[in-house]
Amino acid sequence: MGVAGCGKTTFGQALADALGAPYLEGDALHPPGNIAKMTGGTPLTDVDRAPWLDLIVARMKETPGIVVACSALKRSYRDRLRTAGPLIFVHLRGARAEIKARLAVRQHHFMAPSLIDSQFATLEDPEGEPGVITIDITQDRANALAGALAAIKGQGGPDA
Repeated sequence: MGVAGCGKTTFGQALADALGAPYLEGDALHPPGNIAKMTGGTPLTDVDRAPWLDLIVARMKETPGIVVACSALKRSYRDRLRTAGPLIFVHLRGARAEIKARLAVRQHHFMAPSLIDSQFATLEDPEGEPGVITIDITQDRANALAGALAAIKGQGGPDA
């Protein structure tokens, strides 16, 4: 989980591979209206996100142990996702300047880079919530993945 450009797709796929788990890119479940809004630079509302989150919950219920890349910016969104069963969130945290730099070079994604400010405005830091691991995105990928795997195991998640 985390704001756009934090590395959810890359990290999520690497985590799924390390765990031998299936992977779901949550953005693939956005309806066309959401994609059009984001492409046009309009932030999504809670109403826009609700059916999308419900689709993710349905997929998680269908496929136990799946690793999902999803922004999950608000506590209410994370709580909605938790209705699928016990979850561990890996929050990929980075400074606004780092994220903006990543978005400036990102290609082939529908989300307008101008939405980063709305992403940070919407983000409710999950620090202190149960089942949340925070990873600093500035560390190298191997160390970040190793740290996440150790923390997941420490929280009773699957062995890597």
